[in-house]
Amino acid sequence: MHRRILCVDDETNVLNALQRNLRKYFAVDTATDGAQALTLLDGREPYAVIVADMRMPGMDGVEFLTRARAKAPDSIRIMLTGNADQQTAVDAVNRGHVYQFLTKPCPPETLAIVVSDGVKQYEMLIAERELLEKTLNGSVKVLTEILSVIDPQSFGRGQQLRESMRLYIVPPTERAWELELAALLAPIGCVSIPAPVLVKARARLPLSDAELTLWMRVPEFGSRLIANIPRLETVAKIILYQNKHFDGSGFPVDKCAGADIPVGARILKVLNDLLDLESKGVSQKQALEEMQNRTGWYDPRVLDTACLRFDKGQSVTGTIACVPRAVSAAELREGQVITQNVYTADGMLIVKAGSVVTPMLLDRLTNFAAVNGLREPIEVQT
Repeated sequence: MHRRILCVDDETNVLNALQRNLRKYFAVDTATDGAQALTLLDGREPYAVIVADMRMPGMDGVEFLTRARAKAPDSIRIMLTGNADQQTAVDAVNRGHVYQFLTKPCPPETLAIVVSDGVKQYEMLIAERELLEKTLNGSVKVLTEILSVIDPQSFGRGQQLRESMRLYIVPPTERAWELELAALLAPIGCVSIPAPVLVKARARLPLSDAELTLWMRVPEFGSRLIANIPRLETVAKIILYQNKHFDGSGFPVDKCAGADIPVGARILKVLNDLLDLESKGVSQKQALEEMQNRTGWYDPRVLDTACLRFDKGQSVTGTIACVPRAVSAAELREGQVITQNVYTADGMLIVKAGSVVTPMLLDRLTNFAAVNGLREPIEVQT
C-alpha cells in the first residue's frame, strides 16, 4: 500500500518536480498554499508525511506546519527552504516539530530517502500506538473481568458509576474515555480489603480505627494498581482523589484543594455521594438538595451540572429504562444487563444488579449453577 504524502509549495514547477520524484513510491497530493493544504488534512485518510516550503504568501511554512500538527499530530513534517537561516530552523523545529529540515534545491534522491525515512517513522509510531492501545484495552478488560468474579459488588458499582459518568459528560469530550474508565475502576481498591471489613463497611456497621483506616485508603490502593498500566496515570490520579472534598479535607490528607483536585475526581465525588444517598432510599431530588447543603464538599460548578443532568426523574442507581425479562442461567447472553442481584441457592451474592454479562461472568454463573445452584429466574435487560 502506497502511503499518502502531502507537498505544499506556492511554486507550481517545484510541486510538479516533487510529484514526479515521489509518485513512484507514494500517493502524492499537492497544495499551493497553507490554507488549501489545511483543508486537505480534513480528509479521512491521514498523510504519512507532509513536505512544506518555508516561504509562502499568506501563511509561511512554520505557521502551516504548526497548524498541521494540531490537525494531524501523527504526520511526519519536513520543511524545504531556500533560506536556511538559523532562526528559521529553530522556529521550524520548536513550533512545527519538524522531522527534517532540507535546503532548496534538494537532490531528488536525497528527498526520496528523507521522505521514505519519514514514512518509516510514521509507520513505527502508528504500530507502537496500536500495540499500546491493545495492551491497554486488554489490561483493563482483564482487571474488570477479575473484579466481576472476586468482588461482584464493586464491579456492579463501577458499572453504575460509569453509566452515571456517561450521563454527566453530555456531549462526550475528547478525554471522556479517561473519565468513564476512572468511574468504572473507582472501586477496584476494594480487592485489597479483607472480606470481613468489606462486609461491615457495606452494611454501615461500626468499624475499628484500624478498619476505618483501611476503608479510607481504598482509593489509594486502587490508584496504585492502575498506575502500573501505561497511559492510565490520569485515571490513577482521579481514582486517588475521588473522595477528596473541594475544600481540601478528606482523603488523601494533603494540601490539594479546589481546582488543583483533578476535575474527574471532583465529578466522581459527586457521583459517588449521589449513588450512596440513593442506595439508602433517599429520592434523587432530596439527595441533590442534601448535597447542596454540604459546605465545602463539592466543586459548585460540578454539582450544578449534576443537578441539571440528574434532577429530571432519572435515577443514578436505576438507569435501566426497559422492562426487564426473566431468563434462566442457560439463557443468559453476552451484553445483557442483569437488573437484580443474583444469589446462589444458599444465599451468597455473586453478581450485583447493573452488571453487564461478559464471557467471564457467564463462566462464573455457569460454574456456580453447576456446583451451588442459583436462584432463578434471573432478570435481565437486553
